[in-house]
Amino acid sequence: MDFLPEHLQVYIEENTEAENGLLRQINRETHLNVLKPRMLSGHLQGRVLSMISHMIKPTNILEIGTYTGYSALCLAEGIQPNGKLITIDVNEELEDQVNSYFSQSPYKDIIEFRIGNAQEIIPTLSYEWDMVFIDADKGSYPAYFEMTLPNVKAGGFIVIDNVLWSGKVAED
Repeated sequence: MDFLPEHLQVYIEENTEAENGLLRQINRETHLNVLKPRMLSGHLQGRVLSMISHMIKPTNILEIGTYTGYSALCLAEGIQPNGKLITIDVNEELEDQVNSYFSQSPYKDIIEFRIGNAQEIIPTLSYEWDMVFIDADKGSYPAYFEMTLPNVKAGGFIVIDNVLWSGKVAED
């Protein structure tokens, strides 16, 4: 589903910071080798996530839904020194690939990648979050919101991806 006329899409792409080499690699390899590449945050959304992270200047970020790691790397761009980004995904088939990307990044020491059910992992985390990014199984969004809200710092942010689910929410 395209949300913008093509000329606006071209304009935005031409006036947005280019992907760095690692993000370009993740984008390409995800589209070539991974099922459902549409789930990738991608270049423009990645730049928005980076901008939000730079504005918030978070110390602790929780990401629910890692996929191939693109959005985590974008979020990490604005994290403060001694910060931590914990990202959770249920798909263990992507674990080695994602860990490889993270190990190549300048954020390898601040990103902690957890594999498993987020609803089981989140209660085990003892952090106050400056930012939570939810981009996982859409049916669990309300549960993720309720689980994370008590640990979001005053003035913190919860960013939720694709709440319109390509228009499918209007069909339900």
